[in-house]
This record gives sequence, structure tokens and C-alpha cells, in this order.
Amino acid sequence: MRLGLALGYWGRGPNPAHLDLAREAEDLGYASVWTAEAWGSDAFTPLTWIAAHTSRIRLGTAIAQMAARTPTATAMHALTLDHLSGGRMMLGLGLSGPQVVEGWYGRPFPRSPLTATREYVDVVRQVLRREAPVALDGRFHSHPYNGPDATGLGKPLKPITHPLRAGLPVLLGAEGPKNIAQTTRIADGWLPLYWSPMRTDVYEASLSGLPEGFMIAPMARAHVCDDVAEGLLPVKAMLGFYIGGMGAAARNFHADLMARMGFEEEARHIQQLFLQGRKEEAVLAVPDAFADEISLVGPRERIAERLELWRKGPVTDLLVTAPDPHTLRVLAELNQ
Repeated sequence: MRLGLALGYWGRGPNPAHLDLAREAEDLGYASVWTAEAWGSDAFTPLTWIAAHTSRIRLGTAIAQMAARTPTATAMHALTLDHLSGGRMMLGLGLSGPQVVEGWYGRPFPRSPLTATREYVDVVRQVLRREAPVALDGRFHSHPYNGPDATGLGKPLKPITHPLRAGLPVLLGAEGPKNIAQTTRIADGWLPLYWSPMRTDVYEASLSGLPEGFMIAPMARAHVCDDVAEGLLPVKAMLGFYIGGMGAAARNFHADLMARMGFEEEARHIQQLFLQGRKEEAVLAVPDAFADEISLVGPRERIAERLELWRKGPVTDLLVTAPDPHTLRVLAELNQ
């Protein structure tokens, strides 16, 4: 199992520690470093900055939001950074949800998410292969565009720049069972939001018949500390925000996933508290057991024991969000 460093997206401003953490991870032999985006900082610019200050570590977006860019624009970002970094780029994509797609990007959330994702990946692949002009008679991503307001002058095009690698890895963030199953067919890897090494049966049906070399790369908070309960607080804060605030009451993919993982009553309670404006209560309502299962928190000996559970399953890459270089070093030593 390889280790990766997940830096996420910025909060109110740039995190001054991110570049140092990325360099430390490269020195420790971490395989990859990942950036993300929500509705603030973008994923590609910080990753380009990291690429310029590192030389070996692979670079991934986890995730770049599909609604933020057309598939050809995303492919342009990926092929450009792949050239600049000497072939280190990995493109992680996600559809997000109606709240973000319609509220932030001002676009309709696709009524057929599986089709929209499949078409998006198809166009990205066509750009990277550069075998012919991009052409797709699709429902969401037609090339050339042929909607009711089209001029009819659109022309199929190939990228002017020759991509460095036709097989640049494409990974997808997927949560629903059908979406995960499709991911195994159209992508090179999967970026789970929550992964419990104790509940791998939740995904068993969706992951049947994995192709060779398929990446399963979940993110997990890691922190070497003496007080487990205190170390879990950032995990619970994240879960409270995603389960309570990243979606509407009637449609929240993160809450649905937590429910499928055996915590349905707790997930709905967290949602209810958050939507009532009782955010601190929502965070405290996150079960310690769930937060603990999806993270690596506590003294070194405890993390060593729990890391073995992750290593025994199908995970190929563990993407850790670690707040300090010490934690990165401990994980690197334990994973040898």
C-alpha cells in the first residue's frame, strides 16, 4: 500500500505549511500529493506550485469538480501540468452535488449523473489520446455543441499541444453503488470519501471484477497524539460539515453514504442539527466510533495496529491528511 499526502483545499487563505509538508512527504518516499477544491481555492494552481518545488512525487487532484470546467478545459489543465511536471500528473474528478453545482457554479445538476460522468471522462480521454478530433453526440457534453442555441459553426478539433501521456491516470470520486461500479469500468482509480477497513463489505458488490492496476485511494485523517478523543475532533468537524452542510436535507450524498455504512440514525440526526444552525451540536453528535474507523489517530502503537487493517484490504494508496511532519514520518516508518 502506497502513501499519499492529501492537502485538501484552502480555508480562509493559503496554508503556509502545505509546501513544506509536500516536500517532507517527497523526502519520506510518499508516492503522491493531492489538492482539492470546493468554492474557494482551485485544485490546479496549488498543485502547479507544488510541482515546481518538487521533482519525484506524483501530483493529483482529489478532486477537481466537473462543473467547474468543460471536459476539454480540464484535459488542457491536466496535459499542461503533466508536461510541466515531467509526467507526474493524475487527474481526480468528481461531480459534486446539486447544492454546489447549482449554487456555486450556476449550472443545472445533471438528472443522469452516471451518463454525465461517463461523457465527461470520454471527452477527457479523447483529448489525451489525440487520435482524432474530439467528437461526441452526448446528452450533456456534445462536441461540437449542437444545442438549440448553437450557431452550427462548431468544428471538431484536436488539441494543438500533443499530450505527454495518452494514458494519464483518471480517477473518480464516487459514493453511490452504481457510480462506484461505473468507475471501475471507465476510470483508472477510485477516490473514496470515507473508507472503513472494518466495513469493506459495503463496497464489495460495486468493486467486483476490478481491472489490473486499478487504484483505490481513500483519504484518512492521521495524527500521532496521546489523546484519541481530542485527535478525533478535526475528523468529527469535517464529518459534521460534510454530512450536515454539503447538501440539502432531501439530497445529501455524504449522509447517504454514512447511512449505508451502518450509521443511518446518526447521519440523519447530524443533518437535522446542522440544518437547524446548531453546528457545534452537529459536530459533537458525530459518533466517535465512525470517526475513528475512517482515520488513524492516537499513539504510535495504536496507529501501527490500525494501519495493518488498511494494508490487508483492497486499498492501494492511503491518502493521509496529516497536520504535522512528525505524523508523516511515523506513517512512513510504519508502512515500510
